[in-house]
Amino acid sequence: MRWNWEQPEWPEFSYDGTGIDALERDFLSRSGEFMGIFRHVGKDDQNALRIELISQEAIKTSEIEGEILNRDSVQSSLRHQFGLSLESADTPPAERGIAAMMADLYERFATPLTGHTLCTWHSLLMSGDESIRTVGGYRAHDEPMQVVSGPIGRRKVHFEAPPSKAVPAEMRRFIAWFNETAPRGSAPLPALVRAGLAHLYFVSIHPFEDGNGRIGRALAEKSLAQTLGRPSLIALAHTIESQRKDYYAALEDNNKGMEVTKWLEYFAHTVIEAQTTTIRIADFYIGKAKFYQRLHGQLNERQAKVMARLFKEGIEGFKGGLSAQNYAAITGAPRATVTRDLQDLVAKGALDRTGELRYTRYFLKLL
Repeated sequence: MRWNWEQPEWPEFSYDGTGIDALERDFLSRSGEFMGIFRHVGKDDQNALRIELISQEAIKTSEIEGEILNRDSVQSSLRHQFGLSLESADTPPAERGIAAMMADLYERFATPLTGHTLCTWHSLLMSGDESIRTVGGYRAHDEPMQVVSGPIGRRKVHFEAPPSKAVPAEMRRFIAWFNETAPRGSAPLPALVRAGLAHLYFVSIHPFEDGNGRIGRALAEKSLAQTLGRPSLIALAHTIESQRKDYYAALEDNNKGMEVTKWLEYFAHTVIEAQTTTIRIADFYIGKAKFYQRLHGQLNERQAKVMARLFKEGIEGFKGGLSAQNYAAITGAPRATVTRDLQDLVAKGALDRTGELRYTRYFLKLL
C-alpha cells in the first residue's frame, strides 16, 4: 500500500491536536479583530474591501495552479455578482467562472455541502476549458489520476488518487463527513482542524479531472466561515501562493499515511498567517480611502496616474520602491517634471523618500 486512501484506516485520519489548541483561540481572536476593522468603515468602503479581498483570493488560488487571470475582469464580474455594477461584456469565461464560484462560496457558506454544489463550482471553474472531458461531474476516465512532475521518461509521481470508479462512493462519504463535522453537525470539530482535514481529505480523493486544488481551498474557507457564522474573507490562497513549495511539500508529506498532525499544524499556522495578511490588506485599503480623501483635488494627472499604479501593487508595494526612472516610464514626463512632481508628492505627505542620488526611492505614505 502506497497512499493514504489505500490504508485500512482510511478515511479515519488521526492527529494530536494539543499543539493546535492555542492557534484555534488565536484564530477566533483575529477574526474578531478583522470584523472590528470591517465594521468601522462606510458601506461603500466595505463593498470595495470585500471585492478586493475576494478577487485577490480568486486570482491567487488560480495562480497556485499556474493560471494567470485578469484582475480587472475578475473584479468587474464580482461587482456584477454582488449587484454593484454591470459586468463588462468582454469578461473572459475563466474570470467570470471563478468570480461566480467565489460569490457562491461567500453567499452560501452556511448551507450544507452537496455534490451538486461541488459540481456547480467545477462547472464554473472550467468555463471555456475544452481540454476537460467531464465538466461539472466527477472524473470517469479509466487511466490513473496522478499528480506528476518532471519531463517525459523521468516523471515523478507525487500522488495517485483512488480510481474513478471509486469516486462517487468516496465523495458521498466525504460530503457526509463535512456536514457531520460542521458546528451544528453530529460530530463538530474545531475550526482549524476541520478546515485542514477537509482540504487534505478532498484533494486525496481528487474527484475532478482538474480544479481539485482550487475547490479544496474553497472548502477550507467554507469550513472556517461556518465556524465563524459569517464569510471569513481570509487571504488563504494569497498566503499559500507566496509559499507554494511549502504547500505542495506539506501535502506530499501527508498523503501516504493516516497520521496527519504535521499537516494540521502546517495548515493552522498558514491560516493564522493568512489572517494577519487579511488585516494588513484591510488596513491598507482603509488607508487608501483616507489617502484620497486627504489629497482630493491636490494631485495633477501624472501624479494621480502614478499613485493609482502604486496602490495597484497592494500591500507588497512597488518592488524595490518607486524611482524617478519608474515615474518617467509610467507618465512619459521629462526629468525636470519628474523631479518637481516627486518633490511635491513628498511635501504633500503622499510619499516617503529614502536614499540619495540614484538610490533614491519613494514609498506610499499612509497615515
